[in-house]
Amino acid sequence: MKIRVGQGIDVHAFSAGDHLMLGGVRIPFDRSLAAHSDGDVALHALCDAMLGAASLGDIGRHFPPSEDCWKGADSRDLLRRVDLLLKQDGWSVINADITLVCEQPRITPFADQMKANIAADIGLDRTDVSIKATTTEKLGFCGRGEGITAFAIVLIKGW
Repeated sequence: MKIRVGQGIDVHAFSAGDHLMLGGVRIPFDRSLAAHSDGDVALHALCDAMLGAASLGDIGRHFPPSEDCWKGADSRDLLRRVDLLLKQDGWSVINADITLVCEQPRITPFADQMKANIAADIGLDRTDVSIKATTTEKLGFCGRGEGITAFAIVLIKGW
């Protein structure tokens, strides 16, 4: 058995809207995230971490924003597709750890549902998924409330 680690990072700016998607959860908010898909930075970072660990490129290679078929795409669908790519290549995720960086919205009330969504989509136990949030103490674009950054790390195993 082989094991590998992968990391992913995604950033989206806020735009006009009434909700945002994070970890597959629709969160009521006074803005949305600007993106070609649904803008779910948590799942995009996770997809990149998974693809990187398996040496399969990045999310933009598999779901390019230049292709209209991905416009408004549900990031949970993208996550399931990435999981299938890994499985077809002989890999499976052992655990995932995601950190969201934003001043708002509050993440804690939604973290358990995010964990449940991710675990269901890639065949993990909820205890194998971690969702955390932090702020930048009002520093930088996240601190100014201009957007959200997500960091993800995964451990995968293969044969």
